[in-house]
Parts: sequence; C-alpha cells; structure tokens
Amino acid sequence: MRNWYHIFPKNTGLSLYAWIIFCLLPFYFIIRSSVAVEIFIGVIMIVLFFTTYRLSFIKKGWTVYVSVGIEMAISIGMTLYFGYVYFALFLAFFIGNIQHKIGFITLYIVHLTTTIIAVTIGFFLLTQSFYTQLPFIIIAVIGVILLPFNLYSKNKQEKLEGQLEDANKKISQLMVVEERQRIARDLHDTLGQKLSLIGLKSDLAKKLVELDAEKARKEITDIHQTARTALKEVRELVSDMKGTKLNDEITRVEQVMEAAQMEFHVTGELKLIKTPLLVENVLSMCLKEAITNVVKHSKATSCQVHLKHDPGGVVIQVEDNGVGMEKMDVTDGHGIEGMKERLEFVNGSLHYDSLANGTSLTIKVPTIIQHAEEGSS
Repeated sequence: MRNWYHIFPKNTGLSLYAWIIFCLLPFYFIIRSSVAVEIFIGVIMIVLFFTTYRLSFIKKGWTVYVSVGIEMAISIGMTLYFGYVYFALFLAFFIGNIQHKIGFITLYIVHLTTTIIAVTIGFFLLTQSFYTQLPFIIIAVIGVILLPFNLYSKNKQEKLEGQLEDANKKISQLMVVEERQRIARDLHDTLGQKLSLIGLKSDLAKKLVELDAEKARKEITDIHQTARTALKEVRELVSDMKGTKLNDEITRVEQVMEAAQMEFHVTGELKLIKTPLLVENVLSMCLKEAITNVVKHSKATSCQVHLKHDPGGVVIQVEDNGVGMEKMDVTDGHGIEGMKERLEFVNGSLHYDSLANGTSLTIKVPTIIQHAEEGSS
C-alpha cells in the first residue's frame, strides 16, 4: 500500500491538475443546490470521504476494507443525490493498489457493480444533470473498469522487478564469494604442491651437500626451476590465461614423487578425448591435491595412479601404501573439501576408502557433463 500523500494517481493517463479538478468539482455540484441543509450534508460527505480516503493508505488489515466500504457508500450518495460520480475514480485508483489478490478482486467487483447501478439510477433521478456530463461519466465508468487492473498489474510488475533486482544483487554477491573461494582453492592447490616440492628438495639438498655436491647442485637447480614454475602458474591463475592439462599435471606429479623418494606408477589412458578444458582442469587440480596429501600425510613409500576413460565418465584412482585415511591429518586443510567443491561444480564425485595397507581415492566425472559443456561451448 502506498503512503497517504499519494492520493493523486500517477501514470493513469490524467495529469495532476485533472485530479485536483476532480477534488474541487464536488463543491460545485453541492453549491448548485439552493437548500442550506443539502449544502451542509454535501460538505460533510466530501470531508468524510477524503478523511477516510487518506486513512485507507495508512491503515492495515480489515480496517482498510471498512474504509473502502464507507468511501463506496459516500460515492454512491454523491452520485444519486448531487450527480457527482467522480469519487468512483479515486476508489478505482485505491483498489488498484491493493496487492492481496482476493481482496482486490472482491473490491473491484463490488465497486464496479455499485458504480454502474448508481449511474444507471442517476440517469432516472437526475436526468438533465447526467446528460450534460454524459461524456465525462462514460470516461469515469471506463476508468472504473480499466484503472484498477492497470495499476494492479503495474504494481505487481514493479514488485517483481524489485525482487529480481534484489535476486541479481544476491547472485552478484554470491559470485564474488564463490570467486574468492575459487581463487583461494587454486592458490592453495597450486602453491601448496610447489612449496611442498621445494621443501622436500631443500631437505634432500641439505642432506646431499656434504655427501654428493653434484646431486645437491642438481636439486638446488630443480628448486629454482620449481619456484619459477610456481610463479608462472600463479600469474596464469590470476589472469585466467589457461587451464591445467592432465598430461602436464602427471609430469609434475612424477617430479614430486621423485623428490619425495616414493615409487610412482601411472596406468591407463593418459590422453583425454573430447573432454572440455574446464573438466580437465578440475581433474588436474584434484589429482594435484590428492598427490599432495599422499606426500604430506600418508607416510607411504609408493603410489599408483590409474586413469580410465569410458562412456560412463572419466575415473582417476589414486592408491598408496601409507597409514590410511583415518590416521592422516587432513581435516584442518582445504584439500578434501576443495576437491569435493570442484567436482560438484561439474557433477563429479569423490570417494576414498582405507585399505588393509594404505588408502584408495577415486575421482569421477560423468560423461554427460562433458557433452553438455561441449555443446554449450
């Protein structure tokens, strides 16, 4: 409901001056009467109408319908007694601003019916007065028919547009939050692995510096190269230049395993066929995080990665001979949750099981998602 000071309708096809005239006209119709009692009654009815009309905008609940009922009675009285029918337009405007559907329809039907009946009777009681203003009466009746629906639809559209704008703002905020989380995950996955590799190689170089200087220099060179690679990946990540290829990630995993002095074996089809870059990027980042967890937490001496690509989807299985998932301290990090969130984005899944000697982690992305994204691309 609008505020009380919006008693003059907007965007109804009539200017503000026309509505002011409709407010002043009832005094003209009353003054035409020569009887003082009639003039007094007429003025009281006008004051009561506008007082009730104002209160209608600030009241709530059933009192609104009581106010409208009083206004309808006054409008009918002014029509039949003084030949003034234009209060019906004010009522039509107010009814059009009622957003409760049942209340709107009820008041609309009652108002339209009473207005038509009052005008019809008025033609018999005040024939000369009604015929002199016939064009205006016709316009008023048309307004009573069309104005409420026009305002009701307009207000409903404005409400929906407001809700849509609020929803778009919330979506924008959620997108910002999601983007921040994505950047946090990417930085964690990218820098985490590289820093782990640098740490492992630094420890190894420290041990070799006195035993084998040549191998120590090689490890230091690898540390330098890994740092440069990490810097490059961070730059690519920030600028979203490209995604991570699975083959490239396998190569990096082999370097990490070699630095960690773990046995490493890769089986299956390494080349993904007709797989969108987004899906391949998600798989690569998940594999990177899985290997990082194996190196940092599993205490394993060997690790196997098996890749399977069939009509059902892409499956990556990572197995190690470590202490098992129950004993791995990964709850404080973002690794497992990060992998799950990434895979949920492409309708993928993550499962892990503790084996008799180690852990098996399975990453799967269904083929249907790949086809859908390929078609959208």
